[in-house]
Amino acid sequence: MTENYIKFVDVTNRDGVQTSRLGLAKLQKTIINLMLNDMGISQSEFGFPTTEHELNYLNGNLDLLELGVIDKTILSGWSRALAQDVEKSFTNVPKLKNINLSQSTSDQMINGKYGGKKTKDDILAQTLDAVNEAVKQNADIIGVNAEDASRSDINYLIKYAQECKRYGAQRFRYCDTLGFDDPQTAYDRIYRIAKETGMEMEMHFHNDLGMAVACSVMGAKAAIDAGVTAWVNTAINGMGERAGNADLISCILAILKSSGFQNKYKIDPQIDLSKAWKLAKYTAYAFGVPIPLNQVGVGDNAFAHESGIHADGALKDRRNYELYDYEELGRGEPEIIETGRMITIGEYAGIKGFRNVYQNLELEFKDEEEARNILELARYANVHTQKPLTKSELRFIYFYPNIAAKIMTVEPYYKPTGALKERMDRLEKIKSHNIV
Repeated sequence: MTENYIKFVDVTNRDGVQTSRLGLAKLQKTIINLMLNDMGISQSEFGFPTTEHELNYLNGNLDLLELGVIDKTILSGWSRALAQDVEKSFTNVPKLKNINLSQSTSDQMINGKYGGKKTKDDILAQTLDAVNEAVKQNADIIGVNAEDASRSDINYLIKYAQECKRYGAQRFRYCDTLGFDDPQTAYDRIYRIAKETGMEMEMHFHNDLGMAVACSVMGAKAAIDAGVTAWVNTAINGMGERAGNADLISCILAILKSSGFQNKYKIDPQIDLSKAWKLAKYTAYAFGVPIPLNQVGVGDNAFAHESGIHADGALKDRRNYELYDYEELGRGEPEIIETGRMITIGEYAGIKGFRNVYQNLELEFKDEEEARNILELARYANVHTQKPLTKSELRFIYFYPNIAAKIMTVEPYYKPTGALKERMDRLEKIKSHNIV
């Protein structure tokens, strides 16, 4: 069996933010990238380089990478598998080096999306053009993403992957877009694709049937058994469209602690599991979605015991009723909650309260001008997130004010043309409309 490590591509900042009715500010996405880096997660799919409002954030985060602030986590973009989108991605984000190209591969989606206007050969040719453009742009890592792979013909998937590899792609992403696979089916299909193509495999599973974590780790097992590197796609706290994506911490724990994986399959050695608690708590705060009581590893009840038999057994020997230790996830330290006076930084904060908050963070300002500059940024950050700023956010603004300003700046691409321009030009002549 290969000694290749199972690695992780966290997609919180790409797929997780597509959670309906939720989202993250660009500052929050940046803090998540920094925390993923601190935890040693191999890669973050950090956004959409063809989407205008993402550009300052994407370029700013690549500035952090260039400065060595992000030094363990690869940052990769996501694009449709269209040559023009790939070209636009690298034009918009000149420092971008890694990209994943997405295309639907199932009969259901090809017919359902394109209405019979495209064949499987058309889909493959379109993807190959996109891969070729990524090669021309000197991309370091090119992944091809088979959307709805679990409902796609496996022989077509193998041909699709082989041809993309021939054109220069290094990775194949098997997307169970609807959470359709079961763990055994996921293993069998991914093993065959990996064995016949020799490509590094990414496992991307959704949780519509509650099996995303199980399918992800079985897919990783299949890739390793077939002799290729495995990359598990995850989202923090299982965020994502509909029922969400495979949860990052659950996948790591499953590989480290479950009977079929423990001491047999290895995760990336740079991962520091003790940073899991902080990452999960911040992400829950940023999304405004509390961690469920029974969430694996980081839920409030993950190490709670009430029944007499369980409590007695846990007190005698924690291993009676705890499979792993809470300290491993960075838990166990008391959390200090202010119950008296509290000073927070918001969009209307003043200099005195602002200085008090930073003094408590043991950060000093050389002069009044520096303090007021950072205060102004902190005010904008509060407008940006619409939440009281966390310690991590305040520290980031203090140490990297220029990049903070950049990622919080959204410049609308809005340029009225055609009928809309005509309507705007005559707006002054139109009576007011009933808006409310």
